[in-house]
Amino acid sequence: MTVHFIGAGPGDPDLLTIRGRDLIARCPVCLYAGSLVPAAVVAHAPADARVVDTAPLTLDEILALIEAAHAEGKDVARVHSGDPSLYGAIAEQIRRLRELGIPFDITPGVPAFAAAAAALGTELTVPEVAQTVILTRTAMKSSPMPEGEELENLARTRATLAIHLSIRNLREVRRVLAPHYGDDCPVAVVYRVGWPDQQILRGTLADIAGKVREAKITRTALILIGPALDAHGFRDSALYDGAHAHILRPVRRTAGD
Repeated sequence: MTVHFIGAGPGDPDLLTIRGRDLIARCPVCLYAGSLVPAAVVAHAPADARVVDTAPLTLDEILALIEAAHAEGKDVARVHSGDPSLYGAIAEQIRRLRELGIPFDITPGVPAFAAAAAALGTELTVPEVAQTVILTRTAMKSSPMPEGEELENLARTRATLAIHLSIRNLREVRRVLAPHYGDDCPVAVVYRVGWPDQQILRGTLADIAGKVREAKITRTALILIGPALDAHGFRDSALYDGAHAHILRPVRRTAGD
């Protein structure tokens, strides 16, 4: 048997990959994070499959379900929200699986930051404005940030920031970022991207906290920050520039050349 870690995408069932859908459809056991994965995603499971919401379970309880499936030779669809490589808590599960000698594989999913950018109708990397995207979070009640990854250090890059798991920490985010980005820096907060109750709030470092408070958003929201979110007058990229030659598009000469 194999444990298939599957990224379900951010919320819209249509953003589940074909591979992920097909794996769910053939696994007799489906374990999913019900607080973040829509029921429509696990509805692809076989009619007689054992489908378990793991949101209220501990790691030991989840592993016990996997071990039981392993003993019965049954494949497991372990469905996580977004892409499991980002804040998916799969590393600890993989460590246990390796200790137990249980095989696994990983199917990527659409990450929340990409879905949020699509919902905003924007590109996160704009020529001469921002060419780097940093995925991060802030330390609140969860584990502390590793040394060197504190928001103060990341702020010096002025890159586009996608800040996860930090919607209750906006005042601190502003305090740290304002000296580097400026209070007028564009900010977007995307709540439950891809779900029917998705909300998008736009503002600046100076006013976004008030808008979030007014909307009563306290969880399941991604914060995007950076000049690329409201870029104007930027140069076109070289990718499609007729004067820029590359191996797939040689220089085009006119009749007078």
